[in-house]
Amino acid sequence: MLFAIMIDMSRPIRVEYSNALYHVITRGNAFQDIYLDDKDRKKFLDWLRKAVETYHLICHAYCLMDNHYHLLIETPDANLSKAMRDLNGNYTQWFNARHRRIGHLFQGRYKAFVIEKESYLLGVSRYIILNPVRAKLVSHPRFWKWSSYRATVGSVCCPDWLSINWMLSLFSKSKNKAQKEYHRFISEGTCVEDPYRDLTHRFILGTPQFVHWIWKKTKSSEHIKEHSREERIVGKPNLQELFEDISTKNERNEAIVFARFLCGYSASEIARFLHLDRSVVSKISRGVYKKIKKARSTT
Repeated sequence: MLFAIMIDMSRPIRVEYSNALYHVITRGNAFQDIYLDDKDRKKFLDWLRKAVETYHLICHAYCLMDNHYHLLIETPDANLSKAMRDLNGNYTQWFNARHRRIGHLFQGRYKAFVIEKESYLLGVSRYIILNPVRAKLVSHPRFWKWSSYRATVGSVCCPDWLSINWMLSLFSKSKNKAQKEYHRFISEGTCVEDPYRDLTHRFILGTPQFVHWIWKKTKSSEHIKEHSREERIVGKPNLQELFEDISTKNERNEAIVFARFLCGYSASEIARFLHLDRSVVSKISRGVYKKIKKARSTT
């Protein structure tokens, strides 16, 4: 079984480490369009190029829709938050100036899934590329010029800031053959379930081993501990945000573990918020964490 965890990151949780892979989604505020014409789209891609170059990102795939966009990004320098702040901030300022408007362009900050590269990069890439097809805007992604698909299959020149070689190498050592196989892989995707169909947790998409590794890393790594202190000051979501839209006991229990191990809240803080006994919160935390470890040992 594959585990996946997602969280709405209106105030982003910073699970950041070197060479992490993310599927980033940013939507327009109140579902408004974030691109009004092709000039907007071209300028956004220019800002994306600058972010890739400035923050040494590896962009494997992208797709610009009318009111949102998708990126598949790897961060060798563990700096997703800084890169996204600059990308969205710079584009918003330019967009507002050009269209003589004020206010927020994007809905909150962004959503980000931490992706297990070896198991899920191809599937997430296909999910991203097929967005215009699922939205019934085109019959095939080759007709949508605002994604990385055409550059990846070689029908248009690939920009320097788009990294396609690693993904293509999964199909063949021959670039020409790999591009044909990638085209076939994408074309067959309309009949394949999306990789997020089995979402059971909140923000990680990967095997049980990968999920366990993330939990262990965020619990024990000095880097993450220092980052948690920063979150306590400026970026950590409050408990109301973490527990909103929770409708089942399992969802509540997962949110408790998330609040403890990834956000740094104490069992006492969570217990007071949920009107539970501290011992209950501690028991839930241990129980859910043991389930992750058990899933890891049985795969």
